[in-house]
Amino acid sequence: MLFLMTENKKRTVVFGGSFDPIHIGHLALAGAVCERGLADEVWFMVSPQNPHKQGCNLTDEGLRLQMVQLAVKGNPAFKACDFEFTLPRPSYTVHTLAALEQAYPDREFVLLIGADNWEKFDRWYKGDEILSRYGIIVYPRGDEEMPQLPANVVWLPARLYDVSSTMVREAMASGCGISDLVTPGVERFIIENELYKR
Repeated sequence: MLFLMTENKKRTVVFGGSFDPIHIGHLALAGAVCERGLADEVWFMVSPQNPHKQGCNLTDEGLRLQMVQLAVKGNPAFKACDFEFTLPRPSYTVHTLAALEQAYPDREFVLLIGADNWEKFDRWYKGDEILSRYGIIVYPRGDEEMPQLPANVVWLPARLYDVSSTMVREAMASGCGISDLVTPGVERFIIENELYKR
């Protein structure tokens, strides 16, 4: 069951992540959201610091943003977004969504998260407030069955790609090719900037 759209507002799906780096699985997932009519646009929200991943050594946020910009180039429904760069850190999702609403009153924001995050959503900071105020799209991270979901939460039965950012980093570190894991523009950027080398 789809959640109701607010009339005259552009539905914008917020796809947050470290994107270190962005890969073809991320793009396929965003494409599935649009193909099923769940969004007018998908904003790839590059997280400068994930509150659930404290202590991780992330690549510089500016470099990660540039890779997302390269990956989404040419697709008018996709946008690389640095909105969280200006927010206090770490920026919890509830604060990001509230700030987005204030900055873009002509848009309706929907959150895209994986089934692994949905399973622990009750432990998210002010998760109940997010659930009551925003639509949520949940996508499988493996071969999970569709769970029982509240009315404003939608299950996205997307085809999953066997790819992860960790796989890209490990491939680069071991001198293997990554052309089947990322877009050509992202691949060139990683090589030119000597990212993920040990």
